Amino acid sequence: MLNILKNFFDNEVSDNEGQNNNLELLCGLMIEAANSDGEIDKKEIDKIENTLINIFEENSDEVKDCLKKSIENRNNSKSLFYYTSKLNKQYSEEKKILLIEALWEIVLSDGLIHDYESSLIRRLSGLLYISDVNSGNAKKRALNKISGKL
Repeated sequence: MLNILKNFFDNEVSDNEGQNNNLELLCGLMIEAANSDGEIDKKEIDKIENTLINIFEENSDEVKDCLKKSIENRNNSKSLFYYTSKLNKQYSEEKKILLIEALWEIVLSDGLIHDYESSLIRRLSGLLYISDVNSGNAKKRALNKISGKL
């Protein structure tokens, strides 16, 4: 999956400013997903960091700084529409489905699915114009990956 997601995000944005904006956008959205159950646990943070570094090929120090800022500002986060409107302009449907799968992996990394997390990902799928079938399949793939690691 890492290689698929790496290829997925290759050459998305050519300038550094756009890449930093994408890092902040993705980090903010991932923190929002991790925080949807009211707490962010170490496994979720590690999964987010790993995803941003290995899949999005972001600089480790920049990811750590962005994560720290996003965690500190998690209660002042932007609306889901803010994130999804930008993603809808930048990413293809295939890329958005892979993002939904990565978000499922993040919320599942603590071994539990809370109603708030499921609701958040359903809302995100709707805002990203991802069908219920594609969203469900992304969840199944994430569950298979997580259950293989447990």
